[in-house]
Amino acid sequence: MADGNQAKNNQRRIVVTGVGVVTPLAVDVDSFWKRLIAGESGIHDLTTLDTTKYKVHFGGDIPDFDTADYVSAKDAKRLDRFTQFAVHAGGQAIADAGLNFDGIDRTKCGVILGSGIGGLMEIENQIERMLTKGPDRVSPFTVPKMMVNAAGGNISITYGLKGPNYAVATACASATNAQGDALRSIRLGETDLVITGGSEAAITRMGLAAFQNMKALSTRNDDPAKASRPFDANRDGFVLGEGAGVLVFEELEHAKARGAKIYAEVLGYGTTSDAGHITAPDPEGTGAAAAMQAAIDDAGVDPSDVDYINAHGTSTPLGDKAETQAIKRVFGEHAKSVAISSTKGALGHSLGASGGIEAVILSKSLQTSLIAPTINLHTPDPACDLDYTPNEAKELDVKIAMSNSFGFGGHNACIVFGRYDG
Repeated sequence: MADGNQAKNNQRRIVVTGVGVVTPLAVDVDSFWKRLIAGESGIHDLTTLDTTKYKVHFGGDIPDFDTADYVSAKDAKRLDRFTQFAVHAGGQAIADAGLNFDGIDRTKCGVILGSGIGGLMEIENQIERMLTKGPDRVSPFTVPKMMVNAAGGNISITYGLKGPNYAVATACASATNAQGDALRSIRLGETDLVITGGSEAAITRMGLAAFQNMKALSTRNDDPAKASRPFDANRDGFVLGEGAGVLVFEELEHAKARGAKIYAEVLGYGTTSDAGHITAPDPEGTGAAAAMQAAIDDAGVDPSDVDYINAHGTSTPLGDKAETQAIKRVFGEHAKSVAISSTKGALGHSLGASGGIEAVILSKSLQTSLIAPTINLHTPDPACDLDYTPNEAKELDVKIAMSNSFGFGGHNACIVFGRYDG
């Protein structure tokens, strides 16, 4: 990978040395990647929630999730589900990076994670407990379980990481904004290593009811596996998912000194606001385009250098069209030839965790030269007329890849990874 403006500005270079996931397809990276590339769907009738009274009965939940590899059963009871996901994915990423932190300055190791909602399940459970049993029966663990920073706090405590430790909450852009902060922290010399990404567990009674009642969700109860249809003319809303994607960002020389394997180089980051509607995207995609352009500029590359875009692509009528417009605005003629895919066809939309999971996908694409497909794309939308890698994975010599994340509130965040060639 060319050094770009990182060399020109004499900035510290950052690489990805470890990855971990919790998803509806699998809760380990190897199985996840195999199933994703095979075009399988993780969407099904919900099993973690009784949907009898709901209009929507399906989603991307993770039944029988077990934290035993990284959290004891006793400790797990003191963690909300979204924190359990983060600790599990974070433990994978740390192990994958070959880290035990011996001989490493832990004051230079941070944790910056994103979550759009945090401990929603705990909030619901304790409100119900208060109303049915009285305020004295509310659990003393309520606050440390529900708070959005609980995920990062528990990872920090588990591994004794004493650098910057905070949470980012920008709806569906949370995990990508968290990665951008991690990138900047290492560039500035504040840290040498940051555990980053995002986690979400919003498939709860309130979460499902709220999203269905704002008419954001697909209602294809008869065919859950084909309900999420990014960029398809017949898309009717997103599918609610859950999970976590966590990565180890590390300063290059620090990684090389300990002989770490390297998935990718983190080249650039951009973030903007639409300053428009609280839930609807700018139909022209101007804010999203500005974030993409900022990330490309920060990476020191040209739009024509980008080989692959993991699109936000949630399968909403407005969002997919706006993102297509944004890509055209930034990439011009190259928009027709750049490979694009939305992996939310397979995973649903895990809200604040999605950018973390999708950054793991970027890392694997750069490592394997494979592009995951956009499944369920059978009827092209004339307004979405780019190459979205429909239904089948493809081989591609990916050297530079981008991930887009756009959230309610008008938040736009984009990150650019590159192949590391030494």
